Amino acid sequence: MTDADEAQRRQIRVDLPAAAPASMAPAVSVPGVALITIDRPEALNALSFDLLRDLATALEALDADPGCRAVVLTGGGTRAFAAGADVRELVGQTTATLSAGDDFDAWGRIDAVGLPMIAAVRGFALGGGCELAMACDLLIAGDDAQFGQVEIKIGIIPGAGGTQRLTRAIGKARAMELILTGRSMGADEAYAAGLVTRVVPAAATVDAALEMAAVVASMPPLAVRAAKRVIRDAAELPLSHGLAAERQAFFALFDTDDQREGMTAFIEKRSASWSGH
Repeated sequence: MTDADEAQRRQIRVDLPAAAPASMAPAVSVPGVALITIDRPEALNALSFDLLRDLATALEALDADPGCRAVVLTGGGTRAFAAGADVRELVGQTTATLSAGDDFDAWGRIDAVGLPMIAAVRGFALGGGCELAMACDLLIAGDDAQFGQVEIKIGIIPGAGGTQRLTRAIGKARAMELILTGRSMGADEAYAAGLVTRVVPAAATVDAALEMAAVVASMPPLAVRAAKRVIRDAAELPLSHGLAAERQAFFALFDTDDQREGMTAFIEKRSASWSGH
């Protein structure tokens, strides 16, 4: 085992297929669904640079694995999804060292993953932890979850997408207030604001995310990836460009086996069998 492999083993766990929750009995696993657990509970799952690189590497491997169709990302323990960046790695940095280094490249690698990703958040998702949750496509929050971009309290601002994704998710007025005051918000407020997909009892958070992931994984994978891509485009492109991207993706799916299978199965009144081709 290499040093990088050992670091990944220590800091994150990857289970593919993920173990099925009790609510899905008698299934013993969730086909096509991977569960990634950030495993630094003693540090409230703080996001060190090494951990983020390991996470990006694990996600890229799953993205290339045809046996994986959805990912659930959660934090080990019950206190935090991820309480933020590892401040000890940042305290001595300068503008020059941050600009010259590649420590933030992992964020771009995570954002480039085509698989649908579901965040299962219990406890703190603050700073970088909130940014990581927002980098996912769906967000299941336990009723004990706390979200916030609290960087202002230590003299900086969000640097991994917080100002941009939070504003797109909940609007300028709410994002400005949260970021400028460093206030965090609970799960119910986050749901009402549009940040969270669903709020569930804390102990059921991962199970609820796995159940949702199982539904997504049962859908045609090429269409799922295409939908994720164009929905994300909607936040970045002018409407006319987004509509053009949607139309192009729609047309492209008509050259796939899954489109023919899906429509034939519908006409024949049977369940479709997706090949991912």
